[in-house]
Amino acid sequence: MKDYQRFRVAIAPMMDWTDRRCRFFHRQLTSHALLYTEMVVADAVIHGARERLLGFDASEHPVALQLGGSDREKLAEAARIGEAFGYDEINLNVGCPSDRVQSGTFGACLMKVPDLVAGCVAAMKAAVTIPVTVKCRIGVDEQDPEPALDALADGVFDAGADALWVHARKAWLEGLSPKENRDIPPLDYNRVYRLKARKPNEFIGINGGIQTIEEALAHLDHVDGAMLGRAAYHTPGILAGVDAAFYGVQSEPFDFAALIDTMADYAARHIEQGGRLGHVTRHMVGLFHGLSGARRYRQILSTDATKPGAGPDVLKAAFAAVELGGAAAEAA
Repeated sequence: MKDYQRFRVAIAPMMDWTDRRCRFFHRQLTSHALLYTEMVVADAVIHGARERLLGFDASEHPVALQLGGSDREKLAEAARIGEAFGYDEINLNVGCPSDRVQSGTFGACLMKVPDLVAGCVAAMKAAVTIPVTVKCRIGVDEQDPEPALDALADGVFDAGADALWVHARKAWLEGLSPKENRDIPPLDYNRVYRLKARKPNEFIGINGGIQTIEEALAHLDHVDGAMLGRAAYHTPGILAGVDAAFYGVQSEPFDFAALIDTMADYAARHIEQGGRLGHVTRHMVGLFHGLSGARRYRQILSTDATKPGAGPDVLKAAFAAVELGGAAAEAA
């Protein structure tokens, strides 16, 4: 756990959200938080367009690749490829409840076969030198979270896993949509706390429903790490406070103007390479949540930034509508 202990806060892997443009943006707000890719299926890593699927900007470090799958050999090969691409960690998804994940026999349904998960972790550990971790739920369907989570944790740590990140809800594979699975099953943080108490020498991180930096810090009284998900995406401005709160980094008030300049330059490069402004700005819509002018900022990014031919000037025009006020001081 010693080598992994620096990852006190992470940004959760989120399908259709945490792509490379999102991660570059988040990295400008926090230098230290661990970033995650969207889940990438092992078969796609092996047989697909690797640069498109796995490429990332060097500034994103530390960054982890999350894999989906249940075939040990394929996961091991995908892990090797991920390490060669320069990722700092390989994470196995044992928490996603979507239909397409279930049909592929991976994601949350793997909670039912902890021995298989342990075998996958062992194969990945044998294939790479970087950390191998697992992200799971506390259980699925009618499982009792007490034995279910213990069995999963025992198996993966015995297999050599470097960390276990636990989304503190059950996943219901039948009867709830993936969106409903993020909200309806009740949070049970105490179950994750009990797991940490049972395994004091292993890294246990917690995920699910954490809305603020203060809430994340409170969890660290009980577990080793806190993972921010939708709050980090919908209100990314909170990430500007991560380095000071979690890592003791003393800095000047956050320079949002410099951030916009950096993102405008990044967007210009993306457009030159055949991309569109909206690919970048869609992740930035919630940046100034709660500030005067934020509504107009959102409107510009949601309309003008998606028009054909839109350029970085649109982002700067949107920023001009925002009255920062005390935002910089609050973020510092």
